[in-house]
Amino acid sequence: MTAAWHQLRPPEVMGIVNVTADSFSGDGHGDATSDAIAHGAALFAAGCSIVDVGAVSTRPGADEVPLELEIARVQPVVLALSKLGTVSIDTTNEEVARQAIGAGATWLNDVSGELGALAGELGASYIGMHRRGTPKTMQSMTNYDDVVDEVTDVMVEACRRAKAAGSPQVVGDPGIGFAKTFSQNRVLLKATRQMADRLANEGFGLLIGVSRKGFLSEGLGQRQYPVGERLEQSVAAAVWAMVNGAKILRVHDGPETVFAAQLVSEEGKQ
Repeated sequence: MTAAWHQLRPPEVMGIVNVTADSFSGDGHGDATSDAIAHGAALFAAGCSIVDVGAVSTRPGADEVPLELEIARVQPVVLALSKLGTVSIDTTNEEVARQAIGAGATWLNDVSGELGALAGELGASYIGMHRRGTPKTMQSMTNYDDVVDEVTDVMVEACRRAKAAGSPQVVGDPGIGFAKTFSQNRVLLKATRQMADRLANEGFGLLIGVSRKGFLSEGLGQRQYPVGERLEQSVAAAVWAMVNGAKILRVHDGPETVFAAQLVSEEGKQ
């Protein structure tokens, strides 16, 4: 075993609670507040250390959600779950972030990468993601000279802004699946260690979120796997990211990923 393997520690597993009607992953709760709260509670009970609550789908082609509806969906869920553990609000809207952090969220998960200063102002920990365009336009914006370097540059700058504003913990997210082709997603996942090391050099962590995403849909023998049949691929990708330095794994399949992370980290201690 290598020295790096012996130093392995379990990452934070962030379980996803989608309070949306159009989640790509098929687990959105829409306006069913009690179901969303129960889902989040189950994720905590399974060992997830963070629960990420969002009310706007960010899948390619997704529609916008009115501000009042986004707040109405996330507010009661954040309020209830923050009594049970650490809650993150997944939003790009400043007012939603303010309301959710006021209700008890302590992390701001920002797919726009533009709200770092707000996180610092509110005293929230921050996840700054790389994305181009909007859900409607991002898949037409996939031209890169060097996808790893360019994505990492954007992550680092977003993290620096949050740190300068006073955010207590800052993490970068390469935005796998956002304004990237399937092959670019695979290149980024393979470059997890490179991205993690560059962020760590500046005091930042790396989040990897690949759970159930489309680039995992092609298996051996070119079989196509629908979104509901990507558990094994999702857990395998999460373990890869963990071994290669990711500090947070953002996942739909919380219990399975927690188990895998604990198993791998225990093996690493032998």
